[in-house]
Amino acid sequence: MTAILGCGFDPGVTSVFTAYAAKHHFDEIQYLDIVDCNAGDHGKPFATNFNPEINIREVTQRGKYWENGQWVETEPHEIHKPLTYPEIGPKESYLIYHEELESLVKNFPTIKRARFWMTFGEEYLTHLRVIQNIGMARIDEVEFNGQKIVPIQFLKAVLPNPGDLGENYKGWTSIGCRIRGIKDGKEKTYYIYNNCSHEAAYQETGTQGVSYTTGVPAMIGAMMFLQGKWKKPGVFNVEEFDPDPFMEQLNKQGLPWHELVNVDLEL
Repeated sequence: MTAILGCGFDPGVTSVFTAYAAKHHFDEIQYLDIVDCNAGDHGKPFATNFNPEINIREVTQRGKYWENGQWVETEPHEIHKPLTYPEIGPKESYLIYHEELESLVKNFPTIKRARFWMTFGEEYLTHLRVIQNIGMARIDEVEFNGQKIVPIQFLKAVLPNPGDLGENYKGWTSIGCRIRGIKDGKEKTYYIYNNCSHEAAYQETGTQGVSYTTGVPAMIGAMMFLQGKWKKPGVFNVEEFDPDPFMEQLNKQGLPWHELVNVDLEL
C-alpha cells in the first residue's frame, strides 16, 4: 500500500519544485523560501479562498521557520517584507508557518533555513484582526440561546462560500520556491514558480485559481500512482518521489512552470 501526503500546490507542487531543484540544479540546497502570492480580486469585502475555518486558523497562528537546526517561532505576521512576483509586481509578504517545511528540512538535511511567505492585503489583515478581537476566531464552544456553538464555525456559515468566488475573480496567483545553494562549488540562486489566472481557471472549470492550483496537482499525483511512477510500500511526502514525471504533467495539465537562474531572490 502506498500513501502520498500533501499533493496540492503548497504543500505539494512546492515540495516537488524543491526535489526538482535538488535533482537538477544543486549539489546542496542551503536556503529555501516558499512564496505564495494571490494577487486576485474577488470583489467581496472579505472572503477566504478555501474553508474559512482552516484558512483563518492557518493565517492567524504564530509563525514558525527552520534555521540552523531548530525551529524559530514568531508572533503572527511579525516578519514581513515586500517581494516582487513575476507579472504581478511587489506585494507585502508575511512569514507564516506552513506544514511542508516539516518534511522538507528532514528530506533535504543540508537546508540551513526554510521559510514560507504569503501575501495579504491590509484590508484582509484588518478584517482578521477584528475577527480575532471580537472572539469570532475562537475554536472552543460558547453558549448561545441555550445551545453550544463554535464561533469560527458560525463565522464560516455567514461568510461567502469559497466555491462561489470564481465568477468575478480577476488577477493571478503566483506560487514558487526561491532557493540558494551550491552547484559545482559555486553559489547559485534559483527561482521556480507557476502563475495561474483566476479568469482562465474559471473559464475551464468554473472555479477560481486557488481551487484550480489545488485540484490539478492532486489529479497528477493520482496519475503518478496509477501509472506506477509513484508507487512503493509506505507513507511518503511528494518530494520523496522522482519529480520529473510530475513536472512534465504540470506543463501539460494547465500549470506551466518557469525558472529564473542566478537572480536576486530578495531574501
